[in-house]
Amino acid sequence: MTNEDLFHGAIALITGANKGIGYEIARGLGLRKIVVLIGARDEARGQAAAAKLKSEGADARFVPLDVTNKETISRAARWIEDQFGHLDILVNNAGIGEWGSKPSDVDLAKVREVYETNLFGPMAVTQAMLPLLRRSQHGRIVNVSSTLGSLSLANDPNSPISQFLALGYNTSKTALNSMTVQFANELRDTPIKVNAVCPGYCATDINGHSGPRTAAQGAIAPVRYATLGDDGPTGGVFDENGPVAW
Repeated sequence: MTNEDLFHGAIALITGANKGIGYEIARGLGLRKIVVLIGARDEARGQAAAAKLKSEGADARFVPLDVTNKETISRAARWIEDQFGHLDILVNNAGIGEWGSKPSDVDLAKVREVYETNLFGPMAVTQAMLPLLRRSQHGRIVNVSSTLGSLSLANDPNSPISQFLALGYNTSKTALNSMTVQFANELRDTPIKVNAVCPGYCATDINGHSGPRTAAQGAIAPVRYATLGDDGPTGGVFDENGPVAW
């Protein structure tokens, strides 16, 4: 059985899926005949994204979801349970950044805001969706991370990563990688696989569309690890070329 067969008709929730990499992840999964749930705060944008994917032949539905709002997370979990009874794939994609300040003078209120979306959001969504994922025969959790969270690359003076200072964003992704390992270890004896995936430097709203890669290119690795075979890895950090240095 191919991975495509394994996940045919599966149910996938993608947070922050109304635009950018999240939208392209939803699109990539939809092309594999996976039902894609467009998690987004903005209803108009979420509905528009779902409609566009439907026009391309995907089974896409909008789910109101703000990863910093516990009530919307709970409502989304109840809706998924009512509609489908389970969840096969969770992609924690929603994220924000803060740029332009040195660690010594960045506004810590902004850092906390970044952590609420980039770390505590995925924690809360994962906890809420885990009972539904446990009902899946092939549960997959993908946390969209970044090479900017790599401690080994950040500590290498010869790496361009060490030159990019963003206290909130970078450290939130390091923590997200650690969170990935925590959940993977807890779930290691279950069918659920949990991995962090780096899409690369893509042109999206988060960086003023300055990246050299497209959002579609950034979705390649998340889609791949969301549809891993049962013999695939868990508890790792990857990009489309393989393991990423921690």
